[in-house]
Amino acid sequence: MKSAFDQLMTGLDEVEAFLSGEQKGFKVHVPDQIDVKSIRNKLKMTQSRFSATFGFSLDAIKHWEGGRRKPEAPARTLLTVIEKNPAAVISALNPAVFSKVAANDGNRVSFKRKSGTFKSKRAMGAAGRAVRSHNSRARSK
Repeated sequence: MKSAFDQLMTGLDEVEAFLSGEQKGFKVHVPDQIDVKSIRNKLKMTQSRFSATFGFSLDAIKHWEGGRRKPEAPARTLLTVIEKNPAAVISALNPAVFSKVAANDGNRVSFKRKSGTFKSKRAMGAAGRAVRSHNSRARSK
């Protein structure tokens, strides 16, 4: 197994060969397997919120997490980027809505709307639970 340094040097050699014209194009690595549920849980999002935020259908999320289907290569590519830098994907997909995107702290994504900061209800903790509890009591009356 190559060390991290050896992997970086191999990558730099490939870039140098490409830039000098010795090598045409480059090859990216798209993972064969991806754990959609762990990515979603890391962001503290529901299946519904995750699908709406990143443009996947809710059924696709359910099938991927249930093991009934495997994401196609383009979806695995996007999921890999979401895992590494969800804030970049959010700002790229919603440039008009979100003016500034804060860095991902590893547990949640916080980003600023033009009218204030948004965090998922789950990330808000007790405040989010209070809102959900109040809303469900209001509907039951």
